[in-house]
Amino acid sequence: MSLVKTWYSPESAADKFGVGKAAVLEWVDEGLVRCEREGGKVSFVNIDDVRLQVEAMVRKQEK
Repeated sequence: MSLVKTWYSPESAADKFGVGKAAVLEWVDEGLVRCEREGGKVSFVNIDDVRLQVEAMVRKQEK
């Protein structure tokens, strides 16, 4: 059992990493970030997946 919070709302995940909510939802649409949906709307995203995408974005900018 994980003791770390793994699922965040898209807004909270975006705030945590300083990216836009639209970017997080785009990663969900591209299948890069796992999510849970309620009524067809993204309610939670996996923070580890978001972290990986932010790290990839930073590496791209460093090149």
